[in-house]
Amino acid sequence: MATAAPRLEVRGLTKRYGALLANDAISFSVAPAELHCLLGENGAGKSTLSACVYGLAVPDAGEIRVDGQRLDLRSPADAIRAGIGMVHQHFVLVPSFTVLENIVVGTGFGLRLDLAQARRRIGELCTRLGLEINVDRKVSSLSVGEMQWVEIVKSLYLGARLLILDEPTAVLTPQESDRLFALMADLKASGISIILISHKMNEVMRSDRVSVLRKGRLVATLTAAETTRDALTGLMVGRTVRNVAPSHSAAAEGASLSIRGLSLTVPRGSLITAVDLDVASGEILGIAGIAGNGQDELLETIAGIRPPRGGTITFRGRQISSLSAGEVARQGVGYVPSDRFRDGLARDFTITENLVLGQQWERRWRRGPLLNQGALTANAAAAIGRYGIAATGPAQACGRLSGGNAQKVIIAREFAKAEHLLLLNQPTRGVDVGAIEFIHAEVLAKRDAGCAVILVSEELDDLFALSDRIIVLFRSEVMGEVRRGSFDKTAIGRLMAGARAA
Repeated sequence: MATAAPRLEVRGLTKRYGALLANDAISFSVAPAELHCLLGENGAGKSTLSACVYGLAVPDAGEIRVDGQRLDLRSPADAIRAGIGMVHQHFVLVPSFTVLENIVVGTGFGLRLDLAQARRRIGELCTRLGLEINVDRKVSSLSVGEMQWVEIVKSLYLGARLLILDEPTAVLTPQESDRLFALMADLKASGISIILISHKMNEVMRSDRVSVLRKGRLVATLTAAETTRDALTGLMVGRTVRNVAPSHSAAAEGASLSIRGLSLTVPRGSLITAVDLDVASGEILGIAGIAGNGQDELLETIAGIRPPRGGTITFRGRQISSLSAGEVARQGVGYVPSDRFRDGLARDFTITENLVLGQQWERRWRRGPLLNQGALTANAAAAIGRYGIAATGPAQACGRLSGGNAQKVIIAREFAKAEHLLLLNQPTRGVDVGAIEFIHAEVLAKRDAGCAVILVSEELDDLFALSDRIIVLFRSEVMGEVRRGSFDKTAIGRLMAGARAA
């Protein structure tokens, strides 16, 4: 009996961006109905490889085959016609369009009869996948998890036999992540192949096979059941990664940050009311909760980005409720936002420029009325080395960095500013295990130096590893508080779902 051709076969794929060799003669294959993980550090070449397979980039050498047929992919439209779909880490949906409009846009539909047929087909897909999606809702009204389902349904509606998922759980709760993996199992059972790009080792180990990239090269393809997390991590980073096992000494007496009766508006007209919160110097307060429950707005208010509707914020004995973001930052406050490209970086600015955003008027960065280019470049070179930012150099535009490396630029800038208070919103989202190790160590160093830290994360592993206390937000209310020594995923999961603490 003849062996079935691989669903995807990549042979000798090479891609350069100027002097940067992003992919170096990579060859690998994905079988029909296989869940195949691409694993690698930030900047290892995963995004470039997937971009070539999806037609977003044209390789300089090599070939791509789907079901035995060689393809010449010049655009995503070519990939879609070949049965390849991709769900990007940063969704490409149009917020002002409905779900139906987002799914059928560009497919030639438009007449009422065609839209009715499209509605039926989408309904059948959702029923088969066990998804409940109202196709008449505007995408702007959906949760992040619901947007993910829409992206997947759209790819399947367009006939995808190979689905590329780029960090699909980066913005999902643990419950949503479990549901996504159940969905992937159903897709595999129907014959669809999946490429999963992920840094989370518990997800990597649920795949069938793992291809490990390092510095643009394929270093190994292994069966997940026949390897270990430690072995894969070593292949990925080229060294042994230690797990940070922090000691949690008592925080300094007295509150560095004190919030009383704080109220603020969050999306969709809901309101956070009467929040009371204290964080001491040398303490890490973790905040858990499903995305969209007020975490972003709370940190933005503390950082001076969003004015409160009422209440007070006192920092080191000074009222800061009415200060601007720049004035708050000058109090020794660093803030890492949840959306790196929307809120944390100027895409077209260089690494050098992004590292001093908001600080460019400070004397240390100037030589008279002009910027001190030597000092700025030296600062960027030091940050690139310290944080392991994979870049061509300080002059590279941040829009050309991978998501994880862009995150490192923000972290380098904000950690340098955070003398007394560090506000962290999803600091390890989309970064590799080596970078997570480094970020955890840096957070603990800040705490040990007496900095107060507020850590918002949808990764319970982050919260459990670093926090002294965890509070849980649900629908903009504090549902309960758990102290170190009593951390329990099941109990915190119940709080995240709205069950108030006893």
